[in-house]
Amino acid sequence: MNNFISLNKVSKFFLKKNRIKALTNINLDFNLGKIYSLIGPSGSGKSTLLNLISLIDKPTLGSITIENRNINYEKQNINDSYRSASIGIIYQNYNLLNDFTALENVSIAGLALNNNPKLADLNAKKVLSSFGLSKRLNHFPSELSGGESQRVAIARAIINKPKIILADEPTGNLDLKNAKIVFKTLMKLKNKNRIIIFATHNREFAEMSDCKIEMIDGNIKSINGKLQ
Repeated sequence: MNNFISLNKVSKFFLKKNRIKALTNINLDFNLGKIYSLIGPSGSGKSTLLNLISLIDKPTLGSITIENRNINYEKQNINDSYRSASIGIIYQNYNLLNDFTALENVSIAGLALNNNPKLADLNAKKVLSSFGLSKRLNHFPSELSGGESQRVAIARAIINKPKIILADEPTGNLDLKNAKIVFKTLMKLKNKNRIIIFATHNREFAEMSDCKIEMIDGNIKSINGKLQ
């Protein structure tokens, strides 16, 4: 299926003392089976773009279509259900629950979809073990290294086998060794029925994607090096 995600003339403004343009007239298509990287300086609009695709935020102008469905932001319950089932989100700061073990942090995401504790625990154990974390299941975030915490966060993002994986600077808090391990883990999640979109400042990682999108001042500067 082509154009699994389409952004049509999308703009996002924030109102503070003055109106701040985070994104301006963005037209982008994302296809299944591809990995996309978003690069650009801080404030270029990368995180805002990911928040819109994740359905956490809504555009000020324009429309977003996912799976041939025009997103209606008034139907938040439908959007929340779709996010739980089909979108996995990975954050730079891990966003793990401090009072939950690694296993609990991952299984809780599974519970949001199937409400079956035994199945959620089983699936969480499988995913964590596949990331080399079988001996860390009962450890709390404070007992994990940065690289381990991020792998737990990735496991949480993929437990429901999402069609869309969004990662916002997933290696930003890691040293180079752990960053490479986490990035390798992320790349292995590619398959023909999934889209992966990640934001990064690391051009070496960005070059490993199928499509590199460079942003500046809320606009698309280039796609695969071709100026827009």
